[in-house]
Amino acid sequence: MKTLIVFSSKTGNTKKLAEAANNLIGGEKTICSVSEAPDPGGFDLVVLGFWLMAGKPDPKSSDFLATVGRTKLFLMATHGAAADSAHASKAMEHARALAASAQIAGTFNCQGEVSPAFLEKAAQKDPKPPWIGDAPAAVGHPDHSDIDRLAQALKSSLPQFVA
Repeated sequence: MKTLIVFSSKTGNTKKLAEAANNLIGGEKTICSVSEAPDPGGFDLVVLGFWLMAGKPDPKSSDFLATVGRTKLFLMATHGAAADSAHASKAMEHARALAASAQIAGTFNCQGEVSPAFLEKAAQKDPKPPWIGDAPAAVGHPDHSDIDRLAQALKSSLPQFVA
């Protein structure tokens, strides 16, 4: 089985998840940034990792999602919001809608450390972003426990692909 692991990462958080997925999934794999992603049509599974921008997948990932077609898809998102927050859930639902024809095999939401410069900028906005209160808890994430949770999500969603 052929797997394409694609990621968009501004600070390295999402790349860390993509690399972990690459280590966990067996078989023939290709891992690349969304900017270098090939046509996903020739793959049995696509794993897409993205970061959030204004409560949605970043623009490059949004564009990529439109190309996935009927392929089996696993979605991973990193953000400053708590993993179980309404903000994170709405963003994942938006990602699902962008890949409406895909066979969504599973999803994974993960806090990711927000850069101090961006956090400072966001804190000055009025109104404040909905995730701003969760951002302090995101420091140091994704961490080992997040990678363990990702492994569990992949194993339960994609047992035939996980080594």
